[in-house]
Amino acid sequence: MVHLGNSWDSILAEEFSSSWYMQLREFLKYEYSHYRIYPGMYDIFNALKLTDYDSVKAVILGQDPYHGAGQAHGLCFSVREGVEPPPSLKNIFRELHEDTGVPIPVSGELTKWAQRGVLLLNTTLTVREGRPQSHKGHGWELLTDAVIRKLNERERPVVFILWGSNARAKKQFITAPQHLVLESAHPSPLSAYNGFFGGRHFSKTNAFLARNGIPPIDWDLTH
Repeated sequence: MVHLGNSWDSILAEEFSSSWYMQLREFLKYEYSHYRIYPGMYDIFNALKLTDYDSVKAVILGQDPYHGAGQAHGLCFSVREGVEPPPSLKNIFRELHEDTGVPIPVSGELTKWAQRGVLLLNTTLTVREGRPQSHKGHGWELLTDAVIRKLNERERPVVFILWGSNARAKKQFITAPQHLVLESAHPSPLSAYNGFFGGRHFSKTNAFLARNGIPPIDWDLTH
């Protein structure tokens, strides 16, 4: 069974023992044995493993993992060290730089953000090679809905950063008034100019955290 090694294990225990999750497991067993699936099965839950429930300051919601070889490793928008940052991630880095002045990093690996309190969660956690959204509708959304609901229940404020329609669909689960929701178009080249650029979500996140007595996020990946 799933072992995350932190408080998410108990918080999500009901989901991981549910009948729909058992069906999802069977689906994934078949997919991993018959196709090339990303990320690798040991990286599926990296977002939850790296950012414990109590340490979440902000959530960035993606769609589903990168579907090309060597890219996805369980954190939305992130690629491993040494892998060319995809266009969406380049646009994120551009907006980050224009918003905060933080230097644009060479590496597209976002693990440091995860370690600093940013839950980098996709709405669907796996994908078949070359087939975007191929694992949509098989149960992952029920799990990621539960993650958002559980964070919504937290008293300490969280910033929910929703980029694109798949992420924005989760807004319905964010009802507690202490939290902040920031939403915009997806950072992909197809939609980044329709409201993603200029959204200033990075500085807005830190301003909100500061107002609530929470240390801001260090967005600088170059150190």
